[in-house]
Amino acid sequence: MLGKKRSFAENILILGLGGVIDGNLDARLIQGSAMSIDCWREANAESIDVLIAVTDNDAVNMLAAMIADRFGIPLKIARVRSLDFDSNDSVLNADDLKIDLIIHPEELAAQEIVRLVKRTAGNEIIDIADGQTQVMATRVHEASPLAHQKLKTLSMTHNTFPFRVVAIARGITTILPGGDHEILPQDQVLIMASKKDLPKLMAMTGVKQQRRHRVMILGGGLVGCRVAELMGKDVQVKIVEKDETRAAELCQRLDHVEVLHGDGSDAEALDLAGLTDMDTFITTTGENETNIMSCMLAKHLMTTGNGGTRSNERKTISLVNKEEYLVLAATSGSDIALNKKVLAANEILKFIRRGELLSVAHLHGFDAEVVEILAAPDSPITRIPLSKIDPSFYGKILIGGVYRDEQWKIAVGDTRILPNERVIVVCKSLHLKDVHKLFLG
Repeated sequence: MLGKKRSFAENILILGLGGVIDGNLDARLIQGSAMSIDCWREANAESIDVLIAVTDNDAVNMLAAMIADRFGIPLKIARVRSLDFDSNDSVLNADDLKIDLIIHPEELAAQEIVRLVKRTAGNEIIDIADGQTQVMATRVHEASPLAHQKLKTLSMTHNTFPFRVVAIARGITTILPGGDHEILPQDQVLIMASKKDLPKLMAMTGVKQQRRHRVMILGGGLVGCRVAELMGKDVQVKIVEKDETRAAELCQRLDHVEVLHGDGSDAEALDLAGLTDMDTFITTTGENETNIMSCMLAKHLMTTGNGGTRSNERKTISLVNKEEYLVLAATSGSDIALNKKVLAANEILKFIRRGELLSVAHLHGFDAEVVEILAAPDSPITRIPLSKIDPSFYGKILIGGVYRDEQWKIAVGDTRILPNERVIVVCKSLHLKDVHKLFLG
């Protein structure tokens, strides 16, 4: 199935819409094979700006990119599960295949899970603006100085150095907060400050070094195995794998991981595997129901085990392959539910839209991006102070900082962005287009 869609200034040709077609999609649909040159001609391939090849067949996606190159399509994006084509020393690499962006859904899911685990395990420091400004991600506990504080109260109480809370992750929701927002226990918060003020920020928030984190992964497939590899030796990892042959393979491949053969959907098996001693439980099997139900079971065992000690700190993460199951998973036993298709779609959208941006950094675990952008002359953002911005942008875009007088300064309500100034913006992942509208006119 081919879909030709008009988006922004580009004509986009999508191969592999298949089962995701619905009546709300603004696209011209062409029934046929991605390998049929007649179908390409019917889609007017010569006028296409972007190809997105996301069929279930990697070979078709790679060949489609080469066909697109012959038609003169300038930007080619293809889904490829194997990591073998993503390095310069590969027998065939992205340049050979004429692919501008290779999407690895399993790799995206694994990297997202690892970032989530590390964020849960402690505190994460993210460099932006060439490292001159940093964003600290930290979890708020009941005894934290941040707990039950409104942002405007924080800024008045701690006014010896500039900082700004730019995002709050609460459950499955990401909030771009205003002054009246209150920080609650168990929130994950992102706080922006200059690099030189980071020690003061850590002291203010009561950040302490966390003990070693312990993780159990149910399922040793592509995602589960890759998560264990990416964790390295800083995190104690156990994998529970149902297939005996695969478990033996994992034992040989992952020398720093404890691999157990067993049924992770069985309460007794999880208990014997040491679930009650774990900090995070992750389900990455290929079965949606197993992932969701096992998280429900694990959540119950982790909450009741050991008298409920640290039960609020124990987290479950499930990989869900059907988008319609995401809400079910997140409202049942999973603290966080991930979907490979959604992760891949976000990656593609960022890649297409980032052309006029200086940089884009995704805040893993938050539905948000940190964008560095130049304010175009006479763009809407340059005409009024930040406090007067159109209310429709509230909760979607937050101006974090501006580069002025050869240093980054935290932006506040009366800050007015000048033409051609570099600005740091935090926005919801699906609102990069609104950043374009505000800064580029």
